[in-house]
Amino acid sequence: MFVGVLRVWLRIPSARSLKDRRRVVRSYKDRVQSKLRASVAEVGDADRHQHAVLGIAYVSGTAARVEEILAAAAAMAGNLKDAILVDRATEILSFGTEGKGVGADPASLDAMVLDAAPWDEVDEEMKK
Repeated sequence: MFVGVLRVWLRIPSARSLKDRRRVVRSYKDRVQSKLRASVAEVGDADRHQHAVLGIAYVSGTAARVEEILAAAAAMAGNLKDAILVDRATEILSFGTEGKGVGADPASLDAMVLDAAPWDEVDEEMKK
């Protein structure tokens, strides 16, 4: 499994109020979420009406797909007509060998899970 995070810093020179800023940020967030199916959150500078910092996250089984999605999100930020992409930073994390998890032997993982929880008891508790 690969997790990618992109942080974009936007300058919104035309914003005269937080309402103007929110319009630009919401438009970008909605576009990234609908076209790229990535998670987007505002992560900084929420009180400055001409600046915005957004975090975009994507999870995939391949690093190439994560890179592709984050590059597309950065390109979308760079093409905003009401904002200037000031800076961006990307990080991709791999969880385990080729994204399979640390020491991921499916048989041993199943055994660990089965030993860890008495499923019949859990099912009975959930039915109550």
